[in-house]
Amino acid sequence: MVRKQDDFFQGVESEFAKFREKMKDALPGSDWNPLNIHSGLPPERADIVIVGGGAVGWSTAYWLKKKERVRDGVRVLVVEKDPTYSKSSTVLSIGGIRQQFSMPENIHMSMYSAFFLRNINEYLGVANGDPVDVQFNPSGYLFLASEDGASTMEENYQTQRHEGAKVELLSPEELKNKFPWINTEGIVLASYGLENEGWLDPWSLLNAFRRKALSMGVYHCHGEVTGFSCSSRELVSAEGDPVMYKRISHVNVRMPYSLEYQPVECAVVVNAAGPWSGEVAEMVGVGSGPPQTMAGVKLPVEPKKRYSHSVALPLSMGKDLGFVLDTPAVNPKRFPDAGFWVKGGHSDNEEEPEVTDLEVDHKFFEDKVWPKLAFRIPAFESLKMKSAWAGYYDYNTFDQNAILGMHPLINNLFFATGFSGHGLQQSPAAGRAIAELILDGGFQTIDLNALSFERVYLEKKALEKNIV
Repeated sequence: MVRKQDDFFQGVESEFAKFREKMKDALPGSDWNPLNIHSGLPPERADIVIVGGGAVGWSTAYWLKKKERVRDGVRVLVVEKDPTYSKSSTVLSIGGIRQQFSMPENIHMSMYSAFFLRNINEYLGVANGDPVDVQFNPSGYLFLASEDGASTMEENYQTQRHEGAKVELLSPEELKNKFPWINTEGIVLASYGLENEGWLDPWSLLNAFRRKALSMGVYHCHGEVTGFSCSSRELVSAEGDPVMYKRISHVNVRMPYSLEYQPVECAVVVNAAGPWSGEVAEMVGVGSGPPQTMAGVKLPVEPKKRYSHSVALPLSMGKDLGFVLDTPAVNPKRFPDAGFWVKGGHSDNEEEPEVTDLEVDHKFFEDKVWPKLAFRIPAFESLKMKSAWAGYYDYNTFDQNAILGMHPLINNLFFATGFSGHGLQQSPAAGRAIAELILDGGFQTIDLNALSFERVYLEKKALEKNIV
């Protein structure tokens, strides 16, 4: 790469240096003044703007403040467009957490999250506030494999054990002895989590992150990001091709039910907008360049709708049922009140429902989910529907894995998105990772470089075999 206008990079480094120095120098009596806050509007300036106030966004805000050396050393703003959280992927999820993945990165992120949840008051407790209770219910995931999937399950098991996850393999006979209510027809192997798996209340975790971050000085506003102001500089590659580099200078935030908007000057932007992060990335020009170039690579994240159903059974099945994962369309889980939740997925692309609303297709459950569910667990023949709802995945169409890190050509734009259904359970680790990248310049605890944006351009998929 020929250094055509090196002052651009010097300017970027200067901005990072400014707020890092501020972290050291913002002591009582210094000449640095707090931001001017106007009622109903976001601040005019912030060091870091986080787009998206779900679990990942608020976790990132929390970790940024936790890592600052003095209070108000770094100014963080979280922007969330849905003040009711009625369409939030976090709130509409069912809150599962597991370590049974095939990639070490995913295993370690979820293992850390389990540790975080078990010690949550040490992290998210607020002085003089009520103790945090996210209603974490330990209960193992049970994966079932046919002959076609048995070898993959064994490979995943070896990886999981090597990385420290507590998992056991079960033969059909052992499976039947442990869970007598399961029909083992067609099953040749099962994998069961022994520790650090289960589910939690998503709303409680979101509120805990939010409450703690606000107590630490994070700013928040309910508004929609509608655009960005950027500066740009051109370099020339060794092959003589022009390469355009950008830097975001302002985020435009529009107030709810209003045409009024506030430009927020900032040094760093974190795109944690979940299912809508692809649209946010397009506002900055991500993917707008020539095909077959880095500038032409879109953020491959889009919303996908998934159904959830709460059902009741007239028969007792004991208290040993956690999650059972048999096919992409049938995943039952026990609720603490002896009810059950059933996740209805879509195994074929042509079956994908429209994402324009959150209406539930009840016929899909009756025709596609219930028959498979009753075959595997005969007691579900007599289930009674209690309620149903739909939510969105921030679905990574490239490899169904998180995208964590900086955009190569917009080097003050960071991504924390594309979790494809695992964002809530990985939010403690993901937020910490983004804070490390921004404030430390690299991952310090878990090496997540395999999940960078560059892999999309290089067509190097980070394939996770245990996608649910």
